[in-house]
Amino acid sequence: MNKKMRRASFAMVVAALAVSVAACSGQSGGTPSVLQQDGKESQPPKLSQLTYWVANHPAAAAQMKTYADMEMYKEMEKVTGVKVEFQHPPLDSAQAKEQFNLMIASNQLPDVIEYGWTDYPGGPEKAIQDNKIIKLNDLIDKYAPNLRKLLADHPDWKKQITTDNGSLYAFPFLRGDDKVRVFFGPAIRQDWLDKLGLKTPTTIDEWYNVLKAFKEKDPNGNGKADEIPINLDKDLLNTDAPFLGAWGINNSFYQDSGKVKFGPIQPEFKDFLITMNKWYKEGLLDKDFAAPNAKLLDNKMTTNLLGATATFNGGGIGKYAGLMKDKDPSFNLVAAPYPVLKSGDKVIWGQKDFAFNGIGAAITTSDKNPIETVKWLDYAYGEKGELLFNYGIEGQSYTMQNGKAVLKPEVLNPTSGISSQQAIAKYTRATWSAPFVLSDNFQLQYLALPQQKDALAIWSKPTAERKMPLVTPTQDESSKFASIMTDINTYKDEMLLKFIMGVEPINNFDQYVKKIQSMGIDDAIKIQQTALERFNKR
Repeated sequence: MNKKMRRASFAMVVAALAVSVAACSGQSGGTPSVLQQDGKESQPPKLSQLTYWVANHPAAAAQMKTYADMEMYKEMEKVTGVKVEFQHPPLDSAQAKEQFNLMIASNQLPDVIEYGWTDYPGGPEKAIQDNKIIKLNDLIDKYAPNLRKLLADHPDWKKQITTDNGSLYAFPFLRGDDKVRVFFGPAIRQDWLDKLGLKTPTTIDEWYNVLKAFKEKDPNGNGKADEIPINLDKDLLNTDAPFLGAWGINNSFYQDSGKVKFGPIQPEFKDFLITMNKWYKEGLLDKDFAAPNAKLLDNKMTTNLLGATATFNGGGIGKYAGLMKDKDPSFNLVAAPYPVLKSGDKVIWGQKDFAFNGIGAAITTSDKNPIETVKWLDYAYGEKGELLFNYGIEGQSYTMQNGKAVLKPEVLNPTSGISSQQAIAKYTRATWSAPFVLSDNFQLQYLALPQQKDALAIWSKPTAERKMPLVTPTQDESSKFASIMTDINTYKDEMLLKFIMGVEPINNFDQYVKKIQSMGIDDAIKIQQTALERFNKR
């Protein structure tokens, strides 16, 4: 997002909010007024406390029990007088989703839930109809001048965070510019390539040859055949996969010239499975791929066992560079291009987020002070909030230089054993997500290493033209879609592992496709097609 243009559009900057004890208890007498961004006077939030459910992050969890200990939220409490009681589910994504479902079913809801609401059965509109969260259109229009102005300036953002029925349902995490929307991709040990005299692979066949060399030629130099050529765990295979994309498909729904298709039943998916089965049988694919384990992955990378993986720019390339800079100065994990089948093929599939990825902070029907909660959440989208949520505390984590926020060197290059992501996590959530607008100025500083800047350029090349936007089926469609896809996804994921591990002969692929068709995939595709057409008309 063009920060200068957004600043110029503000009539006035939010004055620092100072809330008296009386205001915290909900009494308005004597409370100082605040000039909002549109120049109108209002009162600061009259809340004393908010309950806020949100997933934790490993970089924060390693250092603090709750986001309330993060400097960003400590400052928010000083500014607004609002104390936040954060409720964090387990770090494991499956357990977190289970806790979310139990919480929703129990009706014991906190004031705010930050979640990927497009994953809610029936989508966010259904969550509103179920009386779990509230529709925010009028509240944003009246009490959130910062977010209202941003959405007016960026109609494409508003389209993405609005349901087909026109409902605004959450304060969104927004990636403001293309530079902050690409942050994940294939990565390989450049020092191993150099030692073996190999070039960075760009095709599936080239990858095979490199991985064979990693397996057989002792690139870690310890005299043992203990190298793990590549780790691609089952979760990585279930996304817009770095290697599956070489066949022009993904492992879910995608669009091809406006027509929705389901990747796992395409003929190309069989070819992908044949390749992965070959890699697994020959010991090129990590034998633990069926059981994702972040700590075990970290251990394999930092003990010089792993040659390649798919990872994040900050939380992968940057993290491992920080952890290994003193332990092994020769360690050099770098980005590799998303592979294609034939040299010169167009790279279609890669990781590139839309401005909105579905994650946002919704206000629940249990919140007794929704207006004040809206004001509190809106602070992050103003100029002072943008600085706080992107950079942390002036003088501690950043300084202002020539009108720009500049992260301090000790945050970008912390002491040995601490990654820059962990150092920043003491102050902000900017390296993963929060309800605010992520600045490209932050991202370009965070990606401080040459390897990270190269990764941004390399991973930005795919066109992502077949990626489905965040469509939202209607309530009726959603019930039918969920009923169909719950069983299909369970079967598909089970068969993915069986095919790759050789438990199921690849000759049975046609039977697998017929099984999925008998489970109703054509109806699911029609629902997605209709939802896509509605999205395009928003």
